[in-house]
Amino acid sequence: MKTKISIFASGGGSNAQKFFEHFVQNDTAEIVSVFTNNKSAGVISRAEKFNLPIHILNRSYWDTGEIPISILKEEKVDYIVLAGFMLLIPKALISQYSDRIFNIHPALLPKFGGQGMFGNNVHKAVKVAGEEVSGITIHLVNEEYDKGRILYQESCFLDPTDSPEEIGAKVLKLEHKNYPKVVESVIRKST
Repeated sequence: MKTKISIFASGGGSNAQKFFEHFVQNDTAEIVSVFTNNKSAGVISRAEKFNLPIHILNRSYWDTGEIPISILKEEKVDYIVLAGFMLLIPKALISQYSDRIFNIHPALLPKFGGQGMFGNNVHKAVKVAGEEVSGITIHLVNEEYDKGRILYQESCFLDPTDSPEEIGAKVLKLEHKNYPKVVESVIRKST
Protein backbone atom coordinates (compact mmCIF):
# COMPACT_ATOMS: atom_id res chain seq x y z
CA MET A 1 0.00 0.00 0.00
CA LYS A 2 1.31 3.45 -0.91
CA THR A 3 2.27 5.97 1.73
CA LYS A 4 -0.08 8.97 1.74
CA ILE A 5 1.24 12.52 1.68
CA SER A 6 -0.58 15.82 2.13
CA ILE A 7 0.96 19.06 0.89
CA PHE A 8 0.55 22.31 2.87
CA ALA A 9 1.16 25.47 0.83
CA SER A 10 0.23 29.16 1.04
CA GLY A 11 1.54 30.62 -2.20
CA GLY A 12 2.25 29.94 -5.85
CA GLY A 13 2.95 26.27 -5.33
CA SER A 14 5.99 25.66 -7.53
CA ASN A 15 7.43 23.20 -5.00
CA ALA A 16 4.02 21.56 -4.60
CA GLN A 17 3.90 21.16 -8.39
CA LYS A 18 7.20 19.24 -8.28
CA PHE A 19 5.67 16.88 -5.71
CA PHE A 20 2.52 16.39 -7.82
CA GLU A 21 4.68 15.51 -10.83
CA HIS A 22 7.12 13.32 -8.88
CA PHE A 23 4.47 11.22 -7.13
CA VAL A 24 1.83 11.02 -9.89
CA GLN A 25 2.95 7.51 -10.86
CA ASN A 26 5.16 6.46 -7.98
CA ASP A 27 5.40 3.06 -6.28
CA THR A 28 6.30 4.46 -2.85
CA ALA A 29 3.86 7.26 -2.12
CA GLU A 30 1.04 9.39 -3.46
CA ILE A 31 -0.20 12.91 -2.85
CA VAL A 32 -3.74 12.65 -1.49
CA SER A 33 -4.61 16.26 -0.64
CA VAL A 34 -3.54 19.87 -0.42
CA PHE A 35 -4.13 22.25 2.48
CA THR A 36 -3.87 26.01 2.18
CA ASN A 37 -4.69 28.98 4.38
CA ASN A 38 -4.97 31.31 1.36
CA LYS A 39 -8.08 31.17 -0.83
CA SER A 40 -6.22 32.87 -3.70
CA ALA A 41 -3.04 30.75 -3.51
CA GLY A 42 -1.61 29.64 -6.85
CA VAL A 43 -1.23 26.13 -5.48
CA ILE A 44 -5.01 25.69 -5.80
CA SER A 45 -5.06 25.80 -9.60
CA ARG A 46 -1.96 23.58 -9.73
CA ALA A 47 -3.65 20.98 -7.48
CA GLU A 48 -6.86 21.13 -9.52
CA LYS A 49 -4.91 20.06 -12.64
CA PHE A 50 -3.98 16.86 -10.76
CA ASN A 51 -7.55 16.38 -9.45
CA LEU A 52 -6.39 16.62 -5.85
CA PRO A 53 -8.75 17.49 -2.99
CA ILE A 54 -8.03 20.99 -1.69
CA HIS A 55 -8.80 22.13 1.84
CA ILE A 56 -8.90 25.91 2.25
CA LEU A 57 -8.80 26.71 5.96
CA ASN A 58 -8.30 30.28 7.15
CA ARG A 59 -6.00 31.15 10.03
CA SER A 60 -8.56 30.45 12.79
CA TYR A 61 -8.68 26.75 11.86
CA TRP A 62 -4.95 26.46 12.54
CA ASP A 63 -5.01 27.79 16.11
CA THR A 64 -5.67 24.39 17.70
CA GLY A 65 -5.13 22.20 14.64
CA GLU A 66 -8.26 20.21 15.50
CA ILE A 67 -9.95 20.53 12.08
CA PRO A 68 -6.81 19.84 9.98
CA ILE A 69 -6.02 16.82 12.20
CA SER A 70 -9.51 15.38 11.74
CA ILE A 71 -9.32 15.79 7.95
CA LEU A 72 -5.83 14.24 7.84
CA LYS A 73 -7.04 11.26 9.90
CA GLU A 74 -10.03 10.82 7.60
CA GLU A 75 -7.70 10.81 4.58
CA LYS A 76 -5.30 8.41 6.38
CA VAL A 77 -2.36 10.74 5.70
CA ASP A 78 1.02 9.36 6.77
CA TYR A 79 3.27 12.38 6.06
CA ILE A 80 2.90 16.14 5.63
CA VAL A 81 5.09 18.21 3.32
CA LEU A 82 5.30 21.96 3.86
CA ALA A 83 5.82 23.68 0.52
CA GLY A 84 5.79 27.38 1.32
CA PHE A 85 3.21 27.13 4.11
CA MET A 86 3.24 30.46 5.94
CA LEU A 87 1.65 29.62 9.30
CA LEU A 88 3.20 28.10 12.40
CA ILE A 89 2.11 24.47 12.62
CA PRO A 90 -0.05 23.91 15.74
CA LYS A 91 1.56 21.92 18.56
CA ALA A 92 -1.20 19.30 18.44
CA LEU A 93 -0.49 18.65 14.76
CA ILE A 94 3.27 18.40 15.39
CA SER A 95 2.59 15.95 18.19
CA GLN A 96 0.24 13.87 16.01
CA TYR A 97 2.78 13.79 13.15
CA SER A 98 6.01 13.71 15.13
CA ASP A 99 8.98 13.23 12.74
CA ARG A 100 6.55 13.03 9.81
CA ILE A 101 6.35 16.70 8.76
CA PHE A 102 8.91 17.87 6.22
CA ASN A 103 9.93 21.44 5.49
CA ILE A 104 12.42 23.08 3.18
CA HIS A 105 14.29 26.25 4.07
CA PRO A 106 15.92 28.46 1.40
CA ALA A 107 19.27 28.76 3.21
CA LEU A 108 21.83 26.59 4.94
CA LEU A 109 20.48 26.27 8.48
CA PRO A 110 21.25 27.12 11.20
CA LYS A 111 22.17 30.35 9.40
CA PHE A 112 19.31 32.63 8.32
CA GLY A 113 16.55 30.68 10.08
CA GLY A 114 13.84 31.53 12.56
CA GLN A 115 10.66 33.56 12.64
CA GLY A 116 10.31 35.99 9.75
CA MET A 117 13.05 34.28 7.75
CA PHE A 118 11.25 33.08 4.65
CA GLY A 119 11.33 33.74 0.92
CA ASN A 120 13.08 36.89 -0.18
CA ASN A 121 13.72 37.95 3.45
CA VAL A 122 16.23 35.09 3.62
CA HIS A 123 17.91 35.98 0.32
CA LYS A 124 18.19 39.65 1.34
CA ALA A 125 19.85 38.61 4.63
CA VAL A 126 22.25 36.32 2.76
CA LYS A 127 23.15 39.20 0.42
CA VAL A 128 23.65 41.71 3.26
CA ALA A 129 25.87 39.21 5.10
CA GLY A 130 28.06 38.89 2.00
CA GLU A 131 27.80 35.10 1.94
CA GLU A 132 29.69 33.27 -0.81
CA VAL A 133 27.33 30.28 -0.73
CA SER A 134 23.67 29.68 0.02
CA GLY A 135 21.49 26.68 -0.52
CA ILE A 136 18.67 24.58 0.87
CA THR A 137 17.96 22.70 4.06
CA ILE A 138 15.35 19.95 4.16
CA HIS A 139 14.40 19.23 7.75
CA LEU A 140 11.74 17.76 9.99
CA VAL A 141 9.39 20.16 11.75
CA ASN A 142 9.29 20.59 15.51
CA GLU A 143 7.79 23.31 17.71
CA GLU A 144 10.46 25.91 16.87
CA TYR A 145 10.89 27.62 13.51
CA ASP A 146 13.63 25.89 11.48
CA LYS A 147 15.02 23.89 14.42
CA GLY A 148 13.94 20.36 13.45
CA ARG A 149 16.40 17.60 12.58
CA ILE A 150 18.24 18.33 9.33
CA LEU A 151 17.85 15.61 6.70
CA TYR A 152 19.65 17.11 3.72
CA GLN A 153 21.52 20.23 2.64
CA GLU A 154 22.89 21.32 -0.72
CA SER A 155 24.71 24.53 -1.51
CA CYS A 156 25.24 26.78 -4.49
CA PHE A 157 27.94 29.36 -5.06
CA LEU A 158 26.96 33.01 -5.15
CA ASP A 159 28.45 35.77 -7.19
CA PRO A 160 29.13 39.03 -5.30
CA THR A 161 26.93 40.80 -7.87
CA ASP A 162 23.92 38.49 -7.32
CA SER A 163 20.78 40.32 -6.24
CA PRO A 164 18.50 38.74 -3.62
CA GLU A 165 16.23 37.70 -6.50
CA GLU A 166 19.14 36.03 -8.33
CA ILE A 167 20.12 34.23 -5.13
CA GLY A 168 16.50 33.12 -4.81
CA ALA A 169 16.47 31.74 -8.36
CA LYS A 170 19.61 29.68 -7.70
CA VAL A 171 18.17 28.32 -4.45
CA LEU A 172 14.79 27.53 -6.03
CA LYS A 173 16.50 25.32 -8.63
CA LEU A 174 17.97 23.29 -5.77
CA GLU A 175 14.58 23.09 -4.06
CA HIS A 176 12.86 21.77 -7.18
CA LYS A 177 15.65 19.29 -7.92
CA ASN A 178 15.93 17.80 -4.42
CA TYR A 179 12.84 18.19 -2.24
CA PRO A 180 10.60 15.40 -3.64
CA LYS A 181 13.55 12.98 -4.01
CA VAL A 182 14.71 13.50 -0.42
CA VAL A 183 11.18 13.04 0.96
CA GLU A 184 10.75 9.84 -1.07
CA SER A 185 14.11 8.54 0.18
CA VAL A 186 13.18 9.14 3.83
CA ILE A 187 9.79 7.47 3.34
CA ARG A 188 11.39 4.44 1.64
CA LYS A 189 13.80 3.99 4.54
CA SER A 190 10.99 4.13 7.11
CA THR A 191 8.67 1.59 5.46
